Order: sequence, then C-alpha cells, then structure tokens
Amino acid sequence: MNPNRVDFLVDLAYGVVILLAAALILLVGTGAGVAFGIGAIVSYVIHVVWKMARFDPQWMSEEVTEEVTEKVEETLAEEVTEEVTESVEQTVTEEVTEEVTEKVEETVKAEVTENVERTISEEVNDIIDKLEQVNERVDRRPRADQIDAMTKGEKEEDES
Repeated sequence: MNPNRVDFLVDLAYGVVILLAAALILLVGTGAGVAFGIGAIVSYVIHVVWKMARFDPQWMSEEVTEEVTEKVEETLAEEVTEEVTESVEQTVTEEVTEEVTEKVEETVKAEVTENVERTISEEVNDIIDKLEQVNERVDRRPRADQIDAMTKGEKEEDES
C-alpha cells in the first residue's frame, strides 16, 4: 500500500469518528458523546504527532525550534517596532503641537500687547504734542478783554 493513501484513510477515519461523536451527543446524551469526542480528539492528536515524527523526524529538534523561535522573535520585533513607532509618533506629534501652540500663543500675545502699547503710547504722545501746539497758539492770541480794550482804544482814536 501507498503510505500517502494510508494516511489519507486514517485522517478520513478520524473525521468520521469525530462526526460520530457529534451524533452521539445529539442522540444518546451529552455525557457519553462528549467522552467519546474527547477520546477521538486525543487519539487524533497522538496520530498527528506520530505522523509528523514519521514524515519529518527533525520537526521537534533544536534546529527547528531555534528557527521557529527566530521567526517569532523577528515577527514580534517588527510588530512591536511598528506599534511603538506609531505610538511614539502620535504622542510626540500631540505633545509638540500642544507645546508649539502654547508658545506661539504666548509669544504672539506678548508681541501684540507690546506693539499695541507702543503704538498707543506714540499716538497719545502725538496728540499731546498737537494739544500743546494748539495751547501755545491759543496763549499767543489776545484775550477777549484785551481785544475789547484794543477796540475801545481804536474807537477813541478814530473819534478824535
């Protein structure tokens, strides 16, 4: 007989036994069906281990274990690196955005306040200078009583 056919038939037989366990659960009762099913699954696991040892005697050796371990380590390292990188990028982006926003707000507020104060101070100084110039012109003009006295003096001269 061909070993591949024997393996196929054994696998098929185990499948039928597991199906029979499911039928027993439905027909006879849960206790008997579950016991039969667990027995079938345990014997199938033993069969798979025997088959792996027969077809690949190295499958449980240290070399294979080391290769599997290396592959798992590489996969985990890549996944962890990607996740950590994404997490760090996201965290850094959020923190930097918050800090930059705060610093920009503070700087802009300080500069705007300073510029507004400087501009208002300059404008007030210009207004004060103009008021002083107007006051000087007003002070140079004769007062109303002086104008009256001057106009009386001119009238008296004209009448004489």
